[in-house]
Amino acid sequence: MVETKEARIYRLRWWTLAAISVSVLVMVLDTTVMNVALPTIQRQLGATSSELQWMVVAYTMMLGALMMTTGSLGDRIGRGKTLRAGLVVFGIASVGAFLSGTPTQLIICRVFMGAGAALMMPNTLSTITNVFSEKERGQAIGVWAGLNAVGIALGPIIGGSLVQHYNWNSIFGINIPIVISALILGWFFIPDTRDDQPRKLDIIGNLLSLAGLATLIYGLVTGGSRGWTDAQVLATISASVLLIALFIFWEKRTSHPLLELSFFRNPQFSTGIGILIIIGLALNGVIYVLTYYMQFVRGYDPLGAGLRFVPFAIGMLFGSVMANGFVRRLGVKPVMATGFFGAAILLMVMSFLRVDSPYWQLGTELFLFSLFLGSIASSVTNVIMGSIPKAKAGIGSGINTTFQMIAGTIGVSVLGAILASVYAANFLKSAAAIPDLPATLAQKASDSVGVAIGIAKSGQIPAALADSLAQTARLSFMDGWGIIMVISGTIFVFGAIVVLIFMPSRQDTLTHEPGDKKQ
Repeated sequence: MVETKEARIYRLRWWTLAAISVSVLVMVLDTTVMNVALPTIQRQLGATSSELQWMVVAYTMMLGALMMTTGSLGDRIGRGKTLRAGLVVFGIASVGAFLSGTPTQLIICRVFMGAGAALMMPNTLSTITNVFSEKERGQAIGVWAGLNAVGIALGPIIGGSLVQHYNWNSIFGINIPIVISALILGWFFIPDTRDDQPRKLDIIGNLLSLAGLATLIYGLVTGGSRGWTDAQVLATISASVLLIALFIFWEKRTSHPLLELSFFRNPQFSTGIGILIIIGLALNGVIYVLTYYMQFVRGYDPLGAGLRFVPFAIGMLFGSVMANGFVRRLGVKPVMATGFFGAAILLMVMSFLRVDSPYWQLGTELFLFSLFLGSIASSVTNVIMGSIPKAKAGIGSGINTTFQMIAGTIGVSVLGAILASVYAANFLKSAAAIPDLPATLAQKASDSVGVAIGIAKSGQIPAALADSLAQTARLSFMDGWGIIMVISGTIFVFGAIVVLIFMPSRQDTLTHEPGDKKQ
């Protein structure tokens, strides 16, 4: 008896998830692997603070800007094919990053790595949506969401180990064997599902979407460093608003839109996207602040800082995987509301952390926070993907990730700016009381806790004065830390309110379009 294509896809579905997991891991690792390598890159390539920032955000900027376009492309020409193309682009760009000898070269390579990741990300989730039945989809998405979290947490660990034992460029060299493995596994186990009745290509919509999103993210990132009243920042964000407005105007009138605006008339979809925005606003800022706390306040080396993110990874994995079982027994609303309230409480508790707080305290709080967070992330992703037709899973996944990336960029920019402002004000006030500290050094150290610790360790000033400078910088940072944790906790409380008001009580109330069938 000859096995049908559909039967083979279903039989190999868990192997498909395993193959997808390798692709997910390599691209998510690169969202955080750079962080612990930045001090070494700055020393060896002579990079400025602005160049270091762009090494990080160039990747996420391209990832967010291209997501809807690449998700739609996967629906049209084949999700497996698009995913493999992304792996190739990502691998080649990783080789370029490994060989980079200047900050500019590295930034350019990070741009292409982001483009490769954008080809991969939406097509991993849309493939899962198409190969798993509705009954198993929640469990599979839980694994997908857990791996995303594990990748984010493993980035600092792997990056710290490689930088400490080899060199900064080894964080890109490690991508090559993983990409090759993902390509081999994908060839055998990732099917090339697609929309059997694709619409005409929306060229104008694609161009407007790409221009609008790229301009918006650029403006948000630049605003965090140059200030929100800067003329260039205001002009860039204004241009992005105009481009996005033109995009929506076009999408309402074209017969073959890139963005299915009708998706947003589904309350489950629109509420799910709103929840992702709330998570992105708070979470990325928390991770950003935590990285600084680990390395500059506590003084952990790159590997030590990375290892201390392990409780976060474990909590996210458990929370994501277990969420589906709780949702089936209790419903979506109780699970997600509990997750938001629990995460909010943990963030409020973390606001009381001090410079000399024992790590077991932070590690326990990180584990519990990420446990609640994982239950939210897995549940909301399943809600979103379950509320759209499987044939449009690629563009749905693209929308899902695009909004989360943009919200994350806003979160880092705004919360980072608040942290910098609180730190600078408190530091300058406290530094004025340090005897014999040169005013020029105090002004320079007010830029960030990293700069202050660098000055203290440089040997420019006597040891006693250096100790006072470093302690003042750490205490000033912790003042900002407390404010950021309270703001983030408040955002999560707002998320719980949104869930209680707008989210359906049970996941089986989600609606599907007539004729929605497995592609």
